[in-house]
Amino acid sequence: MSEEPTQDHPGGAGREYRIGELAKAAGVPVRTLRYYQERKLLPPPRREGRIGLYREDHLARLRVIGNLLDRGHTLEGIRELLSAWEQGRDIAAVLGVEKAVTTPWSNEVPVTMTLAELAALFPGEVGPEALERAVALGHIEVDGDYVTHWSRRQLDATVALVRAGVPLDAVLSAGRELQRGMDELAAMFIRLITTHVVQNIDDRDLGELTETLARLRPGAQVTVEAGFARAMDRQVRATIDRLLGRLATP
Repeated sequence: MSEEPTQDHPGGAGREYRIGELAKAAGVPVRTLRYYQERKLLPPPRREGRIGLYREDHLARLRVIGNLLDRGHTLEGIRELLSAWEQGRDIAAVLGVEKAVTTPWSNEVPVTMTLAELAALFPGEVGPEALERAVALGHIEVDGDYVTHWSRRQLDATVALVRAGVPLDAVLSAGRELQRGMDELAAMFIRLITTHVVQNIDDRDLGELTETLARLRPGAQVTVEAGFARAMDRQVRATIDRLLGRLATP
């Protein structure tokens, strides 16, 4: 059972906790609570002699910090969000913007198999070097005798290319170049969003900004997919024209 808070606040503004009581109520060690104070994530307590007394809003803030840490935020990022909260912004709206920005863009389904099953998909081509390259590129994670590929669709596409005669090593090299191109495209979209949307956050309603970011997500993906399909059309036609030209030459 949890300890009772120490006392009522003199002004009647809720209960107060000593540091051990607050840590227990929040489910964190006392040393973690002290660390948050050092990093200015938690306001100082009210002092009564040598005793520090914490309020309900300290407990609420600790729960927010725990929630954000569970969602993968860094302590520095959490401090910035809490600063926005202190400046009078609605924390729910701030978190809505954060969710719109950080929600994964990919809905790919990973697939896990044994190393033997992976090797069977690429006969004679899955050696230590190929595995090391695939791990370095972020395609797979190896855990003992099991391997997890980040995308079922991409794995199927790789298998199709290899079965068509493209060596796995060549596919991995192409994947590295493709990733570089995708990183450049992603950086360009981030610059557009940062320059024209996010930097104006002080001039907009946060709810409207959240909706705007949500609308931009599918638009960015469609732009890349449509652009790539159009480029493939051009390249395929050009390649066929060259091939037909060679065949027509005596």
